[in-house]
Amino acid sequence: MSAAVPSATRNRRRTLIGTVTSTKMQKTILVNVLREFQHPKYEKRVRRNTSYAVHDEAGEAKTGDRVEIMETRKLSKTKNWRLIKVVKRVE
Repeated sequence: MSAAVPSATRNRRRTLIGTVTSTKMQKTILVNVLREFQHPKYEKRVRRNTSYAVHDEAGEAKTGDRVEIMETRKLSKTKNWRLIKVVKRVE
């Protein structure tokens, strides 16, 4: 058996869309993802923000951009997401 797995058989990875909040690190950006859900008991809409450290190899994202990120293997202590594309650029 071969150890290499073809890319067609890899499982789907989780993707999120968020806003870039910081680009002050080398090859790393901070992305804020807003999610809305209904509270199970009180049935009110609840908003939660989560900040992710994202790997940006080319440094293409700027503060305020809407970006799509994908879950990946652990890259550092806090970084296990990578940038897929910039969805909308800020002026």
